[in-house]
Amino acid sequence: MCQSTQARAALRRGLGLPVERCNTMHRYLVPWLRDHDDPHHADVRRAYYAVASLIAARPRAARDTVPDHAGISWFQRPNLGASLGQGVAAKVMKGNSAESSLHLMTRQSADAIHPSLPALIRQLQSSGIAVDWAVLLEDLAWFNRSRDRIATRWLEDYFRTSTRTTDPDTGIPTGADPAHADLAEENDR
Repeated sequence: MCQSTQARAALRRGLGLPVERCNTMHRYLVPWLRDHDDPHHADVRRAYYAVASLIAARPRAARDTVPDHAGISWFQRPNLGASLGQGVAAKVMKGNSAESSLHLMTRQSADAIHPSLPALIRQLQSSGIAVDWAVLLEDLAWFNRSRDRIATRWLEDYFRTSTRTTDPDTGIPTGADPAHADLAEENDR
């Protein structure tokens, strides 16, 4: 979908906006979304619109690279906290600034998080820090229902990654046996 310049431009117009103000995005996203009488459909729809606009707004260098998550357990893939931690570990973000942003986001609702994501994601991606879109989509879709679980995971992964107790490329704790690296995360299931 983002191969087309026209589609990318239409999707980019929704950066940080509520779904109701994203009229140009409907043509591209509505065919993929069904509510099936789901009472949480609005949260899921908002997450799809937010992530689609973030993907469309990626800098050219980030568009040309695709992170390889093949063979990595879902719980080892980097979430927003891990990406922020990678930014701090790579010295492209100040630790206290990234930590403050993350703490603020973990105390807010999904509606309050969405407007701040574009600048944060742009800062990460312009410095070469990858964002796992599938994980971000899942976290945003569930945030209002499982905020404490998601916030805890973001904070834990931020501190593990920013302090380099976790390998920023693999998400595996340093010095850990890769076969047992995902045991702690399985408790989140």
